[in-house]
Amino acid sequence: MNNVNGILLLIGSMAAFSLEDMFIKFLSGAVPTGQIMVCLGVFCGLVFAVMSVVTRKRIFDPVAWKLLPMLRAGTEGFGAVTFVTALSLIDLSTVAAVFQAMPLAVTMGAALFLGEQVGWRRWSAIGVGFIGVLMIIRPGLEGFQPDSLFVVLTVFAIAARDLITRRLDVRVASSVVAMQAYIAVALAGLLLMVVSGTPFVPVQSGQAGPYLGAIGFGVLGYYGIVTAMRVGEASAMMPFRYTRLVFSILAGMLMFGERPDALTMAGASLIIGSGLYTFIRERRLARNLVPV
Repeated sequence: MNNVNGILLLIGSMAAFSLEDMFIKFLSGAVPTGQIMVCLGVFCGLVFAVMSVVTRKRIFDPVAWKLLPMLRAGTEGFGAVTFVTALSLIDLSTVAAVFQAMPLAVTMGAALFLGEQVGWRRWSAIGVGFIGVLMIIRPGLEGFQPDSLFVVLTVFAIAARDLITRRLDVRVASSVVAMQAYIAVALAGLLLMVVSGTPFVPVQSGQAGPYLGAIGFGVLGYYGIVTAMRVGEASAMMPFRYTRLVFSILAGMLMFGERPDALTMAGASLIIGSGLYTFIRERRLARNLVPV
């Protein structure tokens, strides 16, 4: 395992995802949310379909189209709807900060639904992390934005996706799983447009670049993170996932003039701190050094 290369690839993929989010938010000012999802889903799905064919992966293997892979794709589609909607309505930095709670939601879900043992220390860390989420979205306070709840829904949807991924048959190729995910994103976007009665709008001057940027950086980010997990140890790379928040804050400041306030930064710090504690605790438990 080459952890240095894996860490660099992971950081690069986090930067790519942040740039994808930036282009999506830019487009959302003039393009319906559903249309953005359809474009991303169709073109990114085609990329991974071609990748599967070139690498001789079995796209139509019956194992890949059973209930669990379909459920995973469904959670991906729902998560995409809530995430892109959040990007269109609130600050990029706020979206990124709340989204960092996703690993905590995965740990909680693994305890509740997969029977994994989680002791009081990690439950306490999860609680502290979600206090950080509350500090950012501020329900009941003057700065509360109801639209920020879309990010909370995204956190739980993507956590469910990751929990389902743990149960997928190892014979299902990663590129096929990615292709299914993007198909679900396209279908969810189309359904959103039908339900809302929103028509497709033609590509305007100056939008081709952001479209290509969102598609290109989305593919690069996904491919980068998959490759990183194959060349390095997941336990060594996990803390570097939080660099996405740094990149997103910079993108929000430079592109949209955002200025995260002190409460947002404090909440993000609690989320990251509790996430890192949970990671360290799980790593020590894996080595049988401490009780649960």
